Amino acid sequence: MLKYSDIKKQLKINALKEPDDAAAYFTHYLYNQNSELSNYFKKQAKRYWQEKSQDKFPDNIKFKQNIPFPEPENPKFTFIDLFAGIGGFRIAMQNLGGKCVFSSEIDKYAKKTYELNFGEVPFGDLTKIKENNVPEHDILCAGFPCQAFSIAGKRKGFKDETRGTLFFELARIIESKKPKAFFLENVKGLRNHDKGRTLKTILKVLREDLNYYVPEPQIMNAKDFGVPQNRERIFIVGFRKDIGINNFEYPEPTKKKVIFADIKEEEIVSVKYYLSNRYKNTLIKHKLRHKNKGNGFGYEIINDNQCSNAIVVGGMGRERNIVIDCRLTDFNPITKISGEVNKEGWRRMTPREWARLQGFPDNFIIDVSDAQAYKQFGNSVAIPAIKATAEMVIKKLI
Repeated sequence: MLKYSDIKKQLKINALKEPDDAAAYFTHYLYNQNSELSNYFKKQAKRYWQEKSQDKFPDNIKFKQNIPFPEPENPKFTFIDLFAGIGGFRIAMQNLGGKCVFSSEIDKYAKKTYELNFGEVPFGDLTKIKENNVPEHDILCAGFPCQAFSIAGKRKGFKDETRGTLFFELARIIESKKPKAFFLENVKGLRNHDKGRTLKTILKVLREDLNYYVPEPQIMNAKDFGVPQNRERIFIVGFRKDIGINNFEYPEPTKKKVIFADIKEEEIVSVKYYLSNRYKNTLIKHKLRHKNKGNGFGYEIINDNQCSNAIVVGGMGRERNIVIDCRLTDFNPITKISGEVNKEGWRRMTPREWARLQGFPDNFIIDVSDAQAYKQFGNSVAIPAIKATAEMVIKKLI
């Protein structure tokens, strides 16, 4: 029996270099070939195989999922993963017994990370995907892009021509496929954008135009669900009205207290994460310059017994959380690097620490540059909060 890695090597699957959705069709077929969903993907999968392999296309490709996060053997429900990023929603839903039957993500580096961990290349630009090509599913999941609604962005909402309309891509698929439920995530600022009119419009579309029961959206904080990150996000869930669900309660926060020390790298980290004296002074000056103008994404020192700020992408966002780690001086490398590393031990958090802040397990593969890794985890969802809420949704459906 082949392993997924054998098939990947044979066909030279590379999410970074695939010119279209051909690899997405093939990998989706691979995991759905023995179900009624195979017809959605088989024709294009066969064409991809014939272009990449000298062997005849087999009717049944038997293989082992030697990937970090295989799908459950006996799934309880199906879901789709839109604006999938690197798969935070997917890990949560699979852990609850769900089978992903469709994924979509436009960023090629995120697609690479997704494929490495789930053995599936997501489809690309959702605006170019016809709703008829999306399989039937029980739950639609989407952490839809937040730039248009974030207080850190331009706040143009639905007037933003490139981002604001992407909510309507979700509405288009919901209208066509009519899943039993949906679970949407966005930034906290969505609630107050345009004096509340943006969220009001979203809820009107979901409740009136699409005919779903949608309880009042809830602001959920990652720190309340087992990770040391003060990250507030708005969750919106809904249920198709004809299945008779007319009440829903979001999960209560756990009482588990977590601190940075719980997710801190165990080993001494690379010198590259330590700030040079010059850059450290730049951060200090930047914060002083903005002290009366909001935080300006200025840094804060996060002690081992504290909770971090929300990890964010862009500008100086990576440096919002500075930690003091003097382990570097245990073997006195400062003499080796011309005194450029600050003697106080200031450093930024590592990509693995960011992964842990979002609840990603340590077997999650990170095989991109640090810059891409920070972007991917900063844009992702906090898995424990997603899982706790999804569990309440599933209890209503099963």
